[in-house]
Amino acid sequence: MNPTWMLTLLVGLFAAFAWSANRRWQLLKVGRGESRLDRIAERLKGTWEYAFRQRKMGYYPLAGLAHKLIFFGFLVLLLRTLILWGRGFDPAFDLWILGHQPVQLPGIGAVPLGGIYEFVKDVMATLVVAGALVFIYYRAIRRERRMTLSGEGLLILGIILTMMVSDMLYDGAAMALHHRWSTMTCAPGDAALCERIATVTAPFAGVPADPAALRWHLFPAPAGSLFGVLLGGASPGTLVVLAHVGFWTHVTLVLVFLNLLPHSKHFHIITAIPNVFARNLDPRGRLPLVAGSAEAIGEMVMKAAEEPEKAEPVGVGRIEDFTWKAILDFYTCTECGRCTDNCPAHKTGKMLSPKQLTLDLRDHLYGRESEFINRPGGPRGAAANGHAQANGQPGDGAATDGQGAEAQAEQAEQAAPENPVPSPEPAYKPVDLVANVVHPDVLWACTTCRACEEQCPVMISYVDKIVSMRRHLVMVKGEFPAELGNPFNAMEVNGNPWNLARIDRGNWAEGLEVPTMAEKPQAPVLYWVGCAASYDDRAKKIARATARLLKAAGVDFAILGQEETCTGDPARRAGNEYLFAMLAEQNAATLNGYKEQGGIRKIITTCPHCFNTLANEYPDFGAKFEVVHHTDFLLGLVAEKKLVPKKPVQGKVVFHDSCYLGRYNDVYEQPRDILKSIPGVQLVEAEGWNRQKGLCCGAGGAQMWMEEQNKDRVNVKRTLQLLQTEAKTIATACPFCQTMITDGLKDQSKEDSIRQLDVVELLEESCALDRPAGSRAASAQEAADTAASASA
Repeated sequence: MNPTWMLTLLVGLFAAFAWSANRRWQLLKVGRGESRLDRIAERLKGTWEYAFRQRKMGYYPLAGLAHKLIFFGFLVLLLRTLILWGRGFDPAFDLWILGHQPVQLPGIGAVPLGGIYEFVKDVMATLVVAGALVFIYYRAIRRERRMTLSGEGLLILGIILTMMVSDMLYDGAAMALHHRWSTMTCAPGDAALCERIATVTAPFAGVPADPAALRWHLFPAPAGSLFGVLLGGASPGTLVVLAHVGFWTHVTLVLVFLNLLPHSKHFHIITAIPNVFARNLDPRGRLPLVAGSAEAIGEMVMKAAEEPEKAEPVGVGRIEDFTWKAILDFYTCTECGRCTDNCPAHKTGKMLSPKQLTLDLRDHLYGRESEFINRPGGPRGAAANGHAQANGQPGDGAATDGQGAEAQAEQAEQAAPENPVPSPEPAYKPVDLVANVVHPDVLWACTTCRACEEQCPVMISYVDKIVSMRRHLVMVKGEFPAELGNPFNAMEVNGNPWNLARIDRGNWAEGLEVPTMAEKPQAPVLYWVGCAASYDDRAKKIARATARLLKAAGVDFAILGQEETCTGDPARRAGNEYLFAMLAEQNAATLNGYKEQGGIRKIITTCPHCFNTLANEYPDFGAKFEVVHHTDFLLGLVAEKKLVPKKPVQGKVVFHDSCYLGRYNDVYEQPRDILKSIPGVQLVEAEGWNRQKGLCCGAGGAQMWMEEQNKDRVNVKRTLQLLQTEAKTIATACPFCQTMITDGLKDQSKEDSIRQLDVVELLEESCALDRPAGSRAASAQEAADTAASASA
């Protein structure tokens, strides 16, 4: 419509966007290197699932639907924007195949591709308007607290609405002009107007002009024809002006919108798809290694303490210690607040908000953009570890720009206090994140439950970042909550967080005649008991019930007894990677030793934390085994009729999902299936807070040994959710969860009226293992006969 204006608009605004995008790209280089180009097929599949199908959006149904409408609408309207940009140079441009005339396709014939696209475009534009109105409702009327309620969000939504309406306005005005005025006889003084009409109506070339056709129709342009009807009575001059207003408003706002993206939360429109593609494909329960062995970690820690500017980072102490993928996470945060809305720490008034943590780190990075981009060596710095010294020199102390040691000494001398002309402010200053950007209580409130990561629709990770910052605090600075000192020492000395005697580790099995691996080195199944079930009097009952069921089913198994030591999960989640590696190496050596003797083909665990660590993290230390949780293993025995639940357990039972069993390892249905197999059990759910959305008990991330930061306790909140089901029994599948829920019941004075049992205890109760063996066998045969009769 005006080639000069369109060219100026495109070149100018695309150049501005390129400048902003390049600044963000350079800032991304501040992050440490990391490879995310492996397993391409799996990455592409996940990108389709999470970025395009937006599987996680459904956790918030209305908001999720609205987002999908806007997303898919923009994909469809991308072609429309290209067409309109083209019409700035050629008024009849229609991308060659999307005009009003049918296209001849070989073997098919004439197909109205343009009409089909126009219909889909109008429908999607209308749905985009609906989606934008939903978000305006959430931001301006209902005001969802989980969201960042800023003027920026409303501005962007206003731009989206205006783009959609302006496109409809352009179509409607052009349609009205074509059918009512394109065939008018031009008087000598109307030549300019007729020329403008011809320009606007050029896309309708070949379409007969008929005033009677100016009516609403569903196909091909439901929105455009509606606006055409509404504008049908306007004068040709007015219609030309409205068409130009609609056209130029749309094409300009698209480019303005593009330029706003790198400077707003809507940057995720560009970064979300690559962020999903580059997501971590390791098991969810596997934290990244600091180094491959405890010895290597120890050397790194010593060097970091002695020469921090030369050493490789231990954990994350500064923003530049994060990887480029972590920085891409910061870019991609949509500020929707789903993470914070489901965080147990935040829901109970702690300082941690996963969303705010991400935004604080992002804003800190953005605030130092020029500092990082312009520092010696560029965004990555001149030193191998990415740290430049505060005086602007490389972190290894090497001279640059021809300066030798003498020149550096002279420069230092010039900066002395007595110098009346001090040196200019250094271009780069190292900034420790904790205390300067992130309050330490934010990090220590995390239970590592992964509720935030489960909810995030763009696959941002949080737990790894928090644990990495804890690692730096614990191993480099020696700063951690005082309550963790004793568990750390206890795990190192006695192999358990309570500092109880190693010699007593197998005492829970007294009277059960359970062999140890030392006594039976070729036992194919190892029952890994864990610290809680070995030492805690209440949790011992879980271990005893498991052992009795295994023996009743004829499983050939053994335990490690005194040879078993803590897997190190509490140490690792608390940031003490060195201690974790020590324990992991010790356990791996023990397990592999028996494996070499022909034993341990499968490991059963009681504790989900042990399950996760053995299955997902010990392979990094050379211990690769098939690991199953006891609910999974026992369900198999029930399915094989080796265990037959017979005795009814009457009443409502609600199951509490352990985070490390469910969100970490997708074990949701096995415990429930065991409960369903027990006669008399009426399984109920905590409405809205079960399975993936189940609230944490509050013990993970080493919280079991720390005092909560306020009086609003996570375990009590979870217990109240479970009590709302009116169940008379709360079932768990984790010793830590059992302890926390039991304490929650005591807090509510419900310990005498509500039973709290592990799933395995309920199974043992129903299998009536307290009856003589012959009687149990008869019961099993009776149950089998009953089932056979029923099927017949």
